[in-house]
Amino acid sequence: MTKHYWQSAILTILLGGQIFGLGAVQATESRKRTPCQTQDTGGVITPDSRFLDELVTHYLNRIPLETAPPNLTVTEAEQLRDRFIEKLTPILGQSIGYKAGLTSTTAQKQFNVSHPLRGILLAQMLLPTGSIVPANFGARPLFEGDLIVRVGSEAINQATTRQEVLAALDAVIPFIELPDLIYESGIKLDAADLIAINVGARLGIVGEPIPLTATPEWQERLGNIKLVILDETGKELATGTSNVLLEHPLDVVLWLRDDLKSGGKRLKKGDLLSLGTITPLMPVESGKTIRAQYFGLTEQDAVEISVSFE
Repeated sequence: MTKHYWQSAILTILLGGQIFGLGAVQATESRKRTPCQTQDTGGVITPDSRFLDELVTHYLNRIPLETAPPNLTVTEAEQLRDRFIEKLTPILGQSIGYKAGLTSTTAQKQFNVSHPLRGILLAQMLLPTGSIVPANFGARPLFEGDLIVRVGSEAINQATTRQEVLAALDAVIPFIELPDLIYESGIKLDAADLIAINVGARLGIVGEPIPLTATPEWQERLGNIKLVILDETGKELATGTSNVLLEHPLDVVLWLRDDLKSGGKRLKKGDLLSLGTITPLMPVESGKTIRAQYFGLTEQDAVEISVSFE
């Protein structure tokens, strides 16, 4: 498929709000955080349901949210996230896996959070390398260097060691995540605020899957991947190594598995797992091409993927 095909497809997805009759919302008059409740029974419109409707409309129309619900617990935020996903599924497709956010110490400090957060990946969120994406693909669009692994066996649900996790994976995939924080930049966010917006999942660029084998060499290699982010001129924008991901990417897989298990869910064969940012979050600029080079994924030269913003 051509870049132009994907450009058209992306625009269709991103303008889903207008396509599905969800017109642009009016800006709110206040930047204060508004009340949020998690009970919505008997068809009564509660502050929680109003926030959910606002979140969906702002997401689809790419308009920053000016408010966030106060005193939201993690449990309440997870309920909001799941209802948010229910609203998006008819537009963006079924779940194809999960993302772990804030898996590096730097990212956790940025949001004053001491643990990772889980989001859900939907089918239409992932695009092939070389795609052309509108620079305003989200309400607050960003990009970062990331990494995906693919579940090869449901034995992963019983794994207790890195080697057992590796044996239950069948591929590693280069990944540039294109997250959307949705809230306006002036709003201070906490863990619950991020969970409610599905940890900012919006789009991402994937390369070809690279087969994994359960060897000590692969375990060591996964923990020592170097990632370099370049622009179209070859200028280096950022670098990072995969050991920032909870010290080893396979530990992120264990965390995701355990977090899902605590909610009564299991990983299944084919699930894609985004492991978190290896490089800092960076703003999107129209007219730029971003190249991500991965050193250590193969024994040969670097593996490169790219995305262009227009």
